[in-house]
Amino acid sequence: MSDEEGVLTNLDTINGDGPQPNGEDTLPAVGIITQYVKDLSVENPSAPDVFQWAEPPQIDVQFNIGTEVIGTDVHEVTLKLTLTAASQRGTMYIVDLAYCGLVGMRNVPEDQAHAFLYAEAPRLLFPFARRVVADAVRDAGFPPLMVDPVDFNGLYAQQLAARRAEEAAGGKPISPVTGNA
Repeated sequence: MSDEEGVLTNLDTINGDGPQPNGEDTLPAVGIITQYVKDLSVENPSAPDVFQWAEPPQIDVQFNIGTEVIGTDVHEVTLKLTLTAASQRGTMYIVDLAYCGLVGMRNVPEDQAHAFLYAEAPRLLFPFARRVVADAVRDAGFPPLMVDPVDFNGLYAQQLAARRAEEAAGGKPISPVTGNA
């Protein structure tokens, strides 16, 4: 491209690199399109007696991450949280939450897509799921429960290392998430 008296000429090349695609988007792009509560269940099985119990509950928090291809370049990431609060007298409350996000993704290599869907997307969704849980526990009549932060990237690295070791030992290979493998 040359610049003579403010006039551009030779628009077929940029910095002498040869012709560039006209309008073709080839750069990687990832983003959260929307997020939502897909399923929420709150149980208070010992009410009203539970409100007379003085001992603090023991909280068990379980979570799981799943993904599903929704359409071309769109995945649904589900962060499933199950919290059970129990004392010596019985179960105080149970909260089951499936919090989802639609993730748009294009031109992303398979290994990076997998890491984003199973580590980064849940990290982005978690604060919102945490608020839903706190509100649900509060609405069940208990003090709001603030779930401790989770190191999704560290857990992903551990799970990936375990899966790679299993794969090396002749186990089932890790399935691609985008079809770009």
